[in-house]
Amino acid sequence: MRAITIQESGGPEVLRWEEVPEPVPDEGEVVIEVAAAGVNRADVLQRQGFYDPPPGTSPYPGLECSGRIAALGSEVAGWGIGDEVCALLTGGGYAEQVAVPAGQLLPVPAGVDLVTAAGLPEVACTVWSNVFMIAGLRPGETLLVHGGGSGIGTMAVQLGKAVGATVAVTAGSAEKLARCRELGADILINYREQDLVEELKRAPGGRGADVILDIIGAKYLDRNVKALAPNGRLVVIGLQGGVKAELNLGALLAKRGAVTATSLRARPAAEKASIVSAVREHVWPLLEDGRLRPVVDRQLPMEDAAAAHTVMEAGEHVGKIVLVR
Repeated sequence: MRAITIQESGGPEVLRWEEVPEPVPDEGEVVIEVAAAGVNRADVLQRQGFYDPPPGTSPYPGLECSGRIAALGSEVAGWGIGDEVCALLTGGGYAEQVAVPAGQLLPVPAGVDLVTAAGLPEVACTVWSNVFMIAGLRPGETLLVHGGGSGIGTMAVQLGKAVGATVAVTAGSAEKLARCRELGADILINYREQDLVEELKRAPGGRGADVILDIIGAKYLDRNVKALAPNGRLVVIGLQGGVKAELNLGALLAKRGAVTATSLRARPAAEKASIVSAVREHVWPLLEDGRLRPVVDRQLPMEDAAAAHTVMEAGEHVGKIVLVR
């Protein structure tokens, strides 16, 4: 079979579509014949040498895919050969086949085509686990989403609105903010021109954000704490703005706030299975009845993964980039 390999760290040009050994399912795993794979910021970091796969996992990039089950390992129940699925992966999605624990499988939602489904598992699991399972967003609260035009951002905006929250977003262009408004965002903040703390103060209620989903990291830590409402919860899931910053504990204490930092890739399979189960229960019905819709910016051939990474790094896309076999 073929897969996108990374023989050395570097720019998009180091990605190669090459022959590699076929995966063999271990106990409790299935092999998926891949139809498409979602592209994520973590894939770019892996290519650059900043985000190695966990030991013993696939060395190929790709944290989500869709396709059909081609083989079943022992102790797999509830799935059959030929089932159309999408899956949360630890790696290996940029390939013709990938092995994955059965607990990380999801059925393709009714009304969503097989290719589009490739862009759902990573963002749905990231948003649901962080905004709802960890931060506990409730109806009537305010959710602030940094990078509202990203794949994670477009999912977070829609899920926040679906549960009855007020949703604020940051983005760097009027075009991206307009797309966020179409998805339901209530408060639009151009981070190049506006101060998010002041904009939240001017919003109805003026309390700040009850939950902040942050992909930036160090650069935004101080202003995120200032933007929190009393009893607010800040969840950091990305480090695009650096890894080290000074935390004003006095300001955090005054807000009675909480700061959590999480990643999804290295979690044990049992934890991932629990998240996937919650997503199937709570998110999939929203997709199937049309209250939530996938946002795909573009589809590119899998062998052109380098072009997809170039688009990702330019940051001008809205929603997901999907690689298609």
